[in-house]
Amino acid sequence: MLLQTMAGGEFGGAEEFFVRLACGFQRAGIDQHCIVRRNEARNSVLAVNGVSFDELPFGGRLDIKTPLCLRKQLKRHKPRVVMSWMNRASRLTPSGDFVKVARLGGYYKLKNFRDCDHLIGNTRDICDYLIAEGWPSERTHYLPNFVDANPGWALDRSEFNTPDDAPLILGLGRLHANKGFDTLIRALAEVPEAYLWIAGAGDLKNDLLKLAGECGVADRVRLLGWRRDVANLFATCDVFCASSRHEPLGNMVIEAWAHGKPVVAQASQGPVQLIKPGETGLLSNLEDAGALASDLRTVLDDRLLSDTLSREGHAAFEADFTEDVVVKKYMAFFDKVAR
Repeated sequence: MLLQTMAGGEFGGAEEFFVRLACGFQRAGIDQHCIVRRNEARNSVLAVNGVSFDELPFGGRLDIKTPLCLRKQLKRHKPRVVMSWMNRASRLTPSGDFVKVARLGGYYKLKNFRDCDHLIGNTRDICDYLIAEGWPSERTHYLPNFVDANPGWALDRSEFNTPDDAPLILGLGRLHANKGFDTLIRALAEVPEAYLWIAGAGDLKNDLLKLAGECGVADRVRLLGWRRDVANLFATCDVFCASSRHEPLGNMVIEAWAHGKPVVAQASQGPVQLIKPGETGLLSNLEDAGALASDLRTVLDDRLLSDTLSREGHAAFEADFTEDVVVKKYMAFFDKVAR
């Protein structure tokens, strides 16, 4: 029996993948129960897919309810494996007569994971980081993410005041400095006629709108807010840009591959590990808006290259990042560590 603990924020890539993985486990017949923070949008998806879960506050240092209730849940469910997600859930989840595993999607400090038996990194670079920080290599495991590949349908561009015949660039992610949307907006100034849709929420919305005005592209930038119809956005765009200056994995690259879209990315950690330049995407130097603009123009102008990047990217997705492939890897991992 598997028990998962997740204390995620309102939005985030790890939170979204937790839902996909829990639902994938359910479809694969894994006996599981989840302890999660209250979030109507995410937890309704768990419920619809038949995932068993309970809600706890996962509060700060003065939260005594969560640790007490977690101990009761562990005693009730008697799991063979407990998998916690990120810092807070791992810190609040006690160790016990089970194998305690933490799943990491970033370069976190190890102090919150010292009582774990095994650590999972969703990139090989994160695994290398854990080992360099002193975590035993035999208890470090690489297990990748998968993405939802269900196809969407093209949206009516007029809904966002975008011409049907305009080249359309898509960006996804929190409106945070790490996502590099400032560099992407600067690059847009050198990609004539193209429009940019950015789907995400965050504190930088007004800053990005101001920058778009300063760059003379405000009439071609659309900030869509947080969207759950990502497949539809991919179906509508011509090219996906992973503009992050800091990105441990790059789920968005895999999502673009899954939906058959060419990828242009800044050379941050995740995209560099995923993309074969000229085959599955194009990589530009970090913080170089001119280089990013050049790569975007190249993909938009060269249909043969665009088709090649789309085809090879989708092949990479099929080989390593489908739900079936990744869930089977997790199942084999659970069987191994539980023994």
